Amino acid sequence: MIVITPSLNLHGFLKRIPLVRERVLMLDYDGTLAPFQVRRERALPYPGVAAALKELLDGGGTRVVIVSGRRAEELVPLLGLERPPEIWGCHGWERLLSTGDIRKQPLSASDAAALDEAVRAAGDFVLGAARIERKTASIALHWRGLPVLHIARVRKQAEVIWSALAERDGMELLRFDGGIELCARGCNKQHAVKAVLSETGPDSAIAYLGDDVTDEDAFSVVKARGIGVLVRPEYRETGADVWIRPPHGLLSFIKHWRVQREFA
Repeated sequence: MIVITPSLNLHGFLKRIPLVRERVLMLDYDGTLAPFQVRRERALPYPGVAAALKELLDGGGTRVVIVSGRRAEELVPLLGLERPPEIWGCHGWERLLSTGDIRKQPLSASDAAALDEAVRAAGDFVLGAARIERKTASIALHWRGLPVLHIARVRKQAEVIWSALAERDGMELLRFDGGIELCARGCNKQHAVKAVLSETGPDSAIAYLGDDVTDEDAFSVVKARGIGVLVRPEYRETGADVWIRPPHGLLSFIKHWRVQREFA
């Protein structure tokens, strides 16, 4: 683990884990718990990660929360856990509770119409294997695995057309690793983290683990109460406090969190 924020006492933070009343571990999925795949349905967790999460869930004492751009229900079979954790999907628009109940933020008629228009507009520039995905409150264009020149062409066209729609309709254009997404405003990963923090008492240990630029707003919020952890094979500029490499650094962090709890 490499500390990025000079003022962070990481050793002190980890030592506090067994001493506090509440422990919350929030984790992104793609790129964090699982390696990226061209076929997203094949993006299974890194070896050992599902078992480590199961041990953490079975041991109790830690609220495990997955925060992802994917649909919440899409992650359940990928995680392969008998008792899935709480999952926030679609950048916070969906909340799948550990009981199996799902809650979705309502999408306005105007936002729905704008996304429908974005889907139609995408038909003018999406070629080859680029894939359009319609979600609860967004539309994503995936280009992972395509030739570089094809990506550059599709990216440019999408940014021009969808940026105009975003400006006109008050929506938000998000760039992520492997694509671009046009989203209704109001919910994002920051929203999910704020909601979880509002349900967590002051005597707590909290961490958010993520890899992508879409995790940066979550890092900015969690740092007021806990730490942000960048999970990537290679370092990039970030607002996180700590950098770890998957899968070994990720497994070590989860194990350390669990071991600290076991020896409380």
